Amino acid sequence: MISAIIRTGSGTKADLHLPSPAIRAHRRVEPDVTGFYDATTGSVQYVVADPVTRRSAIIDPVLDFDPRSGSTRTTSADRLLRYIEAHDLTLEWILDTHPHADHFSAAGYLKDMTGASTAIGERVTEVQKLWKQIYDLPDTFPADGSQWDYLFADGERFTIGEMEARVMLSPGHTLSSVTYAIGNAGFVHDTVFMPDSGTVRADFPGGDARQLWGSIQRILQLPGETRLFTGHDYRPSGRAARWESTVALQKANNLHLKASDEAKFVKLRTERDRSLPMPALILAALQVNLVGGRLPPPEADGRRYLKIPLNAFPHASWGDLEPSLKAEELRGR
Repeated sequence: MISAIIRTGSGTKADLHLPSPAIRAHRRVEPDVTGFYDATTGSVQYVVADPVTRRSAIIDPVLDFDPRSGSTRTTSADRLLRYIEAHDLTLEWILDTHPHADHFSAAGYLKDMTGASTAIGERVTEVQKLWKQIYDLPDTFPADGSQWDYLFADGERFTIGEMEARVMLSPGHTLSSVTYAIGNAGFVHDTVFMPDSGTVRADFPGGDARQLWGSIQRILQLPGETRLFTGHDYRPSGRAARWESTVALQKANNLHLKASDEAKFVKLRTERDRSLPMPALILAALQVNLVGGRLPPPEADGRRYLKIPLNAFPHASWGDLEPSLKAEELRGR
Protein backbone atom coordinates (compact mmCIF):
# COMPACT_ATOMS: atom_id res chain seq x y z
CA MET A 1 0.00 0.00 0.00
CA ILE A 2 2.76 2.46 0.87
CA SER A 3 4.31 2.36 -2.58
CA ALA A 4 0.95 3.28 -4.08
CA ILE A 5 0.54 6.46 -2.10
CA ILE A 6 4.01 7.75 -1.31
CA ARG A 7 4.71 11.25 -2.55
CA THR A 8 7.07 11.44 -5.53
CA GLY A 9 9.61 14.13 -6.27
CA SER A 10 12.76 15.49 -4.69
CA GLY A 11 10.97 16.94 -1.68
CA THR A 12 12.48 20.41 -1.87
CA LYS A 13 10.31 23.42 -1.18
CA ALA A 14 11.01 24.92 -4.60
CA ASP A 15 9.46 21.89 -6.26
CA LEU A 16 6.10 22.32 -4.60
CA HIS A 17 5.16 25.97 -4.68
CA LEU A 18 4.14 28.52 -7.32
CA PRO A 19 2.45 26.59 -10.14
CA SER A 20 3.76 26.63 -13.68
CA PRO A 21 1.66 28.06 -16.57
CA ALA A 22 0.72 24.50 -17.54
CA ILE A 23 -0.60 23.87 -14.05
CA ARG A 24 -2.49 27.17 -13.99
CA ALA A 25 -4.56 25.93 -16.91
CA HIS A 26 -6.23 23.44 -14.54
CA ARG A 27 -6.43 25.71 -11.48
CA ARG A 28 -10.25 25.92 -11.61
CA VAL A 29 -10.78 22.17 -11.64
CA GLU A 30 -13.27 21.24 -8.94
CA PRO A 31 -11.47 19.10 -6.36
CA ASP A 32 -12.89 15.77 -5.25
CA VAL A 33 -13.51 16.11 -1.51
CA THR A 34 -14.31 13.25 0.85
CA GLY A 35 -14.99 13.88 4.52
CA PHE A 36 -14.47 11.33 7.29
CA TYR A 37 -16.44 12.07 10.43
CA ASP A 38 -15.03 11.10 13.82
CA ALA A 39 -18.01 10.74 16.15
CA THR A 40 -15.88 10.64 19.30
CA THR A 41 -14.50 14.16 18.86
CA GLY A 42 -16.96 15.57 16.31
CA SER A 43 -14.00 16.18 14.00
CA VAL A 44 -13.94 15.86 10.21
CA GLN A 45 -10.86 14.70 8.31
CA TYR A 46 -10.59 15.29 4.58
CA VAL A 47 -9.02 13.72 1.54
CA VAL A 48 -8.81 16.28 -1.30
CA ALA A 49 -7.93 14.98 -4.75
CA ASP A 50 -7.18 16.46 -8.15
CA PRO A 51 -9.52 14.59 -10.53
CA VAL A 52 -7.05 15.09 -13.40
CA THR A 53 -3.82 13.78 -11.87
CA ARG A 54 -5.26 11.74 -8.94
CA ARG A 55 -2.81 13.45 -6.61
CA SER A 56 -4.18 14.30 -3.19
CA ALA A 57 -3.83 15.87 0.23
CA ILE A 58 -5.07 14.91 3.67
CA ILE A 59 -6.34 17.74 5.86
CA ASP A 60 -6.50 17.57 9.68
CA PRO A 61 -6.10 13.82 10.26
CA VAL A 62 -7.04 12.34 13.65
CA LEU A 63 -4.97 10.02 15.83
CA ASP A 64 -7.42 8.15 18.06
CA PHE A 65 -6.92 8.60 21.81
CA ASP A 66 -8.83 7.20 24.78
CA PRO A 67 -8.17 9.41 27.83
CA ARG A 68 -9.59 6.80 30.19
CA SER A 69 -7.00 4.17 29.35
CA GLY A 70 -4.34 6.46 27.89
CA SER A 71 -4.38 4.37 24.71
CA THR A 72 -3.77 5.56 21.16
CA ARG A 73 -4.84 3.88 17.93
CA THR A 74 -4.42 4.64 14.25
CA THR A 75 -7.88 3.41 13.18
CA SER A 76 -9.06 6.80 11.82
CA ALA A 77 -5.79 7.53 10.01
CA ASP A 78 -5.65 4.03 8.53
CA ARG A 79 -9.14 4.59 7.15
CA LEU A 80 -7.75 7.51 5.14
CA LEU A 81 -4.90 5.39 3.82
CA ARG A 82 -7.29 2.64 2.75
CA TYR A 83 -9.43 5.19 0.91
CA ILE A 84 -6.40 6.62 -0.89
CA GLU A 85 -5.27 3.16 -1.93
CA ALA A 86 -8.74 2.05 -3.02
CA HIS A 87 -9.15 5.13 -5.23
CA ASP A 88 -5.66 4.91 -6.72
CA LEU A 89 -4.56 8.30 -5.36
CA THR A 90 -1.04 9.58 -4.77
CA LEU A 91 -0.64 11.44 -1.49
CA GLU A 92 1.39 14.65 -1.77
CA TRP A 93 0.48 16.63 1.35
CA ILE A 94 -0.57 16.17 4.97
CA LEU A 95 -1.98 19.55 6.00
CA ASP A 96 -2.89 20.92 9.43
CA THR A 97 -5.05 24.03 9.72
CA HIS A 98 -3.79 24.69 13.28
CA PRO A 99 -2.65 22.82 16.41
CA HIS A 100 -5.88 21.18 17.55
CA ALA A 101 -7.17 21.25 21.13
CA ASP A 102 -9.75 18.48 20.96
CA HIS A 103 -7.99 15.59 19.24
CA PHE A 104 -4.51 14.31 18.51
CA SER A 105 -3.14 14.93 15.02
CA ALA A 106 -2.12 11.88 12.99
CA ALA A 107 0.22 13.95 10.79
CA GLY A 108 3.33 12.34 12.23
CA TYR A 109 2.02 8.82 11.81
CA LEU A 110 0.91 9.47 8.23
CA LYS A 111 4.28 11.06 7.44
CA ASP A 112 6.01 7.91 8.64
CA MET A 113 3.67 5.68 6.65
CA THR A 114 3.76 7.56 3.35
CA GLY A 115 6.64 10.02 3.19
CA ALA A 116 4.22 12.80 2.16
CA SER A 117 5.12 16.38 3.08
CA THR A 118 3.60 17.89 6.22
CA ALA A 119 2.66 21.56 6.47
CA ILE A 120 0.95 24.15 8.68
CA GLY A 121 0.76 27.95 8.89
CA GLU A 122 4.00 29.72 9.79
CA ARG A 123 2.55 31.37 12.89
CA VAL A 124 2.54 27.99 14.60
CA THR A 125 5.85 29.14 16.05
CA GLU A 126 3.98 31.76 18.10
CA VAL A 127 1.65 29.07 19.45
CA GLN A 128 4.64 26.88 20.29
CA LYS A 129 6.30 29.70 22.24
CA LEU A 130 3.10 30.44 24.14
CA TRP A 131 2.45 26.84 25.16
CA LYS A 132 6.13 26.19 25.82
CA GLN A 133 5.69 28.45 28.84
CA ILE A 134 2.42 26.80 29.92
CA TYR A 135 3.98 23.32 29.78
CA ASP A 136 7.29 24.58 31.23
CA LEU A 137 9.14 22.88 28.40
CA PRO A 138 12.96 22.93 28.46
CA ASP A 139 14.98 25.55 26.62
CA THR A 140 15.98 22.82 24.18
CA PHE A 141 12.40 22.54 22.88
CA PRO A 142 12.50 23.89 19.29
CA ALA A 143 9.71 26.47 18.96
CA ASP A 144 10.61 27.06 15.33
CA GLY A 145 8.08 24.93 13.44
CA SER A 146 10.78 22.47 12.41
CA GLN A 147 8.48 19.56 13.27
CA TRP A 148 6.72 20.14 9.92
CA ASP A 149 8.27 20.03 6.46
CA TYR A 150 6.79 23.39 5.41
CA LEU A 151 5.43 26.49 7.12
CA PHE A 152 3.04 28.44 4.90
CA ALA A 153 2.85 32.23 4.85
CA ASP A 154 -0.42 34.08 4.40
CA GLY A 155 -1.23 34.21 0.68
CA GLU A 156 1.30 31.56 -0.25
CA ARG A 157 0.33 29.26 -3.12
CA PHE A 158 1.18 25.62 -3.69
CA THR A 159 -0.17 22.78 -5.79
CA ILE A 160 -1.94 19.49 -5.29
CA GLY A 161 -1.45 17.73 -8.59
CA GLU A 162 -2.45 20.42 -11.09
CA MET A 163 -4.76 22.27 -8.71
CA GLU A 164 -3.60 25.55 -7.25
CA ALA A 165 -4.11 25.97 -3.51
CA ARG A 166 -3.88 29.22 -1.54
CA VAL A 167 -3.23 29.73 2.16
CA MET A 168 -5.34 32.29 4.02
CA LEU A 169 -4.29 33.27 7.53
CA SER A 170 -7.45 32.93 9.68
CA PRO A 171 -6.57 33.78 13.30
CA GLY A 172 -9.05 34.13 16.13
CA HIS A 173 -9.53 30.59 17.34
CA THR A 174 -5.73 30.29 17.53
CA LEU A 175 -2.89 32.58 16.52
CA SER A 176 -1.87 30.30 13.66
CA SER A 177 -5.14 29.10 12.13
CA VAL A 178 -5.23 28.99 8.34
CA THR A 179 -7.81 28.27 5.65
CA TYR A 180 -6.82 26.27 2.57
CA ALA A 181 -8.58 27.56 -0.57
CA ILE A 182 -8.32 24.81 -3.19
CA GLY A 183 -10.20 25.27 -6.45
CA ASN A 184 -13.81 26.04 -5.55
CA ALA A 185 -13.42 24.66 -2.01
CA GLY A 186 -12.33 26.27 1.25
CA PHE A 187 -11.20 24.21 4.24
CA VAL A 188 -12.05 26.55 7.09
CA HIS A 189 -11.80 24.16 10.06
CA ASP A 190 -12.30 26.15 13.28
CA THR A 191 -13.79 29.42 12.03
CA VAL A 192 -17.40 28.81 10.95
CA PHE A 193 -19.26 25.61 11.68
CA MET A 194 -22.42 24.54 9.87
CA PRO A 195 -24.90 27.46 9.81
CA ASP A 196 -27.07 25.95 12.56
CA SER A 197 -24.01 25.70 14.86
CA GLY A 198 -22.57 29.17 14.39
CA THR A 199 -18.88 29.81 14.94
CA VAL A 200 -15.91 28.53 16.90
CA ARG A 201 -14.81 29.73 20.32
CA ALA A 202 -12.04 32.31 20.59
CA ASP A 203 -10.94 32.12 24.23
CA PHE A 204 -7.94 29.80 24.05
CA PRO A 205 -4.50 31.30 24.78
CA GLY A 206 -3.79 33.54 21.79
CA GLY A 207 -7.43 33.52 20.67
CA ASP A 208 -9.33 36.72 19.94
CA ALA A 209 -13.01 37.19 19.02
CA ARG A 210 -12.34 40.37 17.04
CA GLN A 211 -9.68 38.64 14.97
CA LEU A 212 -12.05 35.72 14.44
CA TRP A 213 -14.68 38.10 13.05
CA GLY A 214 -12.11 39.52 10.63
CA SER A 215 -11.02 36.06 9.53
CA ILE A 216 -14.61 34.99 8.91
CA GLN A 217 -15.32 38.14 6.89
CA ARG A 218 -12.28 37.39 4.74
CA ILE A 219 -13.54 33.85 4.11
CA LEU A 220 -16.99 35.19 3.23
CA GLN A 221 -15.43 37.37 0.52
CA LEU A 222 -14.80 34.21 -1.51
CA PRO A 223 -17.34 33.64 -4.33
CA GLY A 224 -20.80 32.74 -3.03
CA GLU A 225 -20.73 29.28 -4.60
CA THR A 226 -17.45 28.36 -2.89
CA ARG A 227 -17.88 25.12 -0.97
CA LEU A 228 -16.86 25.48 2.67
CA PHE A 229 -15.71 22.43 4.61
CA THR A 230 -15.71 22.79 8.38
CA GLY A 231 -13.58 20.82 10.80
CA HIS A 232 -16.22 19.95 13.40
CA ASP A 233 -19.88 19.17 13.63
CA TYR A 234 -21.56 18.62 16.99
CA ARG A 235 -24.92 17.55 15.52
CA PRO A 236 -27.33 20.03 17.17
CA SER A 237 -30.66 18.45 18.13
CA GLY A 238 -29.17 15.07 17.22
CA ARG A 239 -29.32 15.61 13.46
CA ALA A 240 -27.04 13.66 11.13
CA ALA A 241 -23.46 14.90 10.88
CA ARG A 242 -22.80 17.53 8.19
CA TRP A 243 -19.68 19.37 7.14
CA GLU A 244 -20.24 21.08 3.78
CA SER A 245 -21.91 24.45 3.18
CA THR A 246 -21.23 27.41 0.88
CA VAL A 247 -20.27 31.04 1.36
CA ALA A 248 -23.79 32.08 0.34
CA LEU A 249 -25.42 29.72 2.84
CA GLN A 250 -23.18 30.94 5.65
CA LYS A 251 -24.01 34.58 4.91
CA ALA A 252 -27.74 33.88 4.84
CA ASN A 253 -28.15 31.36 7.64
CA ASN A 254 -25.26 31.23 10.11
CA LEU A 255 -26.88 31.92 13.48
CA HIS A 256 -23.87 33.92 14.75
CA LEU A 257 -23.37 35.96 11.58
CA LYS A 258 -26.69 36.88 10.01
CA ALA A 259 -27.90 40.35 10.96
CA SER A 260 -24.70 40.85 12.95
CA ASP A 261 -21.76 43.21 12.94
CA GLU A 262 -18.34 43.17 14.55
CA ALA A 263 -19.43 44.63 17.89
CA LYS A 264 -22.43 42.29 18.22
CA PHE A 265 -20.37 39.28 17.25
CA VAL A 266 -17.55 40.05 19.69
CA LYS A 267 -20.08 40.51 22.51
CA LEU A 268 -21.90 37.26 21.66
CA ARG A 269 -18.70 35.26 21.26
CA THR A 270 -17.08 36.64 24.43
CA GLU A 271 -20.14 36.01 26.60
CA ARG A 272 -20.65 32.54 25.20
CA ASP A 273 -17.00 31.56 25.60
CA ARG A 274 -17.07 32.45 29.31
CA SER A 275 -19.60 29.67 29.87
CA LEU A 276 -17.75 26.98 27.94
CA PRO A 277 -15.49 24.49 29.74
CA MET A 278 -12.08 23.79 28.26
CA PRO A 279 -12.07 20.92 25.74
CA ALA A 280 -11.58 17.63 27.54
CA LEU A 281 -8.39 16.80 25.64
CA ILE A 282 -6.78 20.23 25.29
CA LEU A 283 -3.92 19.71 27.77
CA ALA A 284 -3.17 16.26 26.41
CA ALA A 285 -3.64 17.08 22.74
CA LEU A 286 -1.62 20.26 22.40
CA GLN A 287 1.65 18.79 23.60
CA VAL A 288 1.30 16.24 20.80
CA ASN A 289 0.00 18.62 18.15
CA LEU A 290 2.61 21.31 18.81
CA VAL A 291 5.21 18.87 17.51
CA GLY A 292 3.43 17.81 14.34
CA GLY A 293 1.39 14.99 15.85
CA ARG A 294 4.33 13.25 17.50
CA LEU A 295 3.87 11.44 20.79
CA PRO A 296 6.37 12.14 23.57
CA PRO A 297 9.50 9.97 23.35
CA PRO A 298 9.57 6.80 25.46
CA GLU A 299 11.06 7.13 28.92
CA ALA A 300 13.37 4.65 30.67
CA ASP A 301 10.57 2.14 31.22
CA GLY A 302 9.62 2.19 27.53
CA ARG A 303 6.34 4.06 28.12
CA ARG A 304 5.37 7.49 26.85
CA TYR A 305 3.97 10.06 29.27
CA LEU A 306 1.85 13.19 28.86
CA LYS A 307 2.48 16.22 31.06
CA ILE A 308 -0.59 17.96 32.50
CA PRO A 309 -0.05 21.41 34.05
CA LEU A 310 -2.34 21.77 37.06
CA ASN A 311 -4.27 25.01 37.67
CA ALA A 312 -2.88 26.67 34.55
CA PHE A 313 -6.37 28.01 33.80
CA PRO A 314 -7.91 28.75 37.22
CA HIS A 315 -10.71 30.89 35.81
CA ALA A 316 -11.90 28.43 33.17
CA SER A 317 -15.53 27.35 33.42
CA TRP A 318 -16.22 23.82 34.63
CA GLY A 319 -19.47 23.74 32.64
CA ASP A 320 -21.99 21.27 34.07
CA LEU A 321 -19.39 20.22 36.63
CA GLU A 322 -19.06 23.73 38.07
CA PRO A 323 -18.85 23.29 41.86
CA SER A 324 -21.57 25.08 43.77
CA LEU A 325 -20.66 27.24 46.73
CA LYS A 326 -24.15 27.34 48.21
CA ALA A 327 -24.05 27.49 51.99
CA GLU A 328 -26.21 24.36 52.28
CA GLU A 329 -23.70 22.34 50.30
CA LEU A 330 -20.77 23.74 52.22
CA ARG A 331 -22.44 22.51 55.38
CA GLY A 332 -22.82 19.06 53.83
CA ARG A 333 -26.63 19.14 53.39
